[in-house]
Amino acid sequence: MNNRKLGRTADHRKALLRNLATEVIVHGKITTTQMKAKETQSVVDELITLAKKGDLHARRQAAAYVRNVIVDKESNKTALQKLFDDLATKYADRNGGYTRVIKTVDRRGDAATMAILELV
Repeated sequence: MNNRKLGRTADHRKALLRNLATEVIVHGKITTTQMKAKETQSVVDELITLAKKGDLHARRQAAAYVRNVIVDKESNKTALQKLFDDLATKYADRNGGYTRVIKTVDRRGDAATMAILELV
């Protein structure tokens, strides 16, 4: 799945991508560096593809990756429920390309290229 190491160990990289992917599912978009956005883009696309399958096995595979974050306090809806209920129906007729990366300004301090990763 990953071809970029992002200057991290395998455990740290996996945790980073899990957190970023969960935040994209919860909020719809995030701002991060361009390389992290490109890596997270493939993870989020795979998760949405799993959600579109909708069976129990796909739900358990996604649950093993997505953090258990409550999205809506009133209904106690989690990120996994939002992924399978809302995003799967939103992208039911779309074959891939669920996210986009938009380059923004260079970060002050280390001049890293920043980008916005958002759901289409």
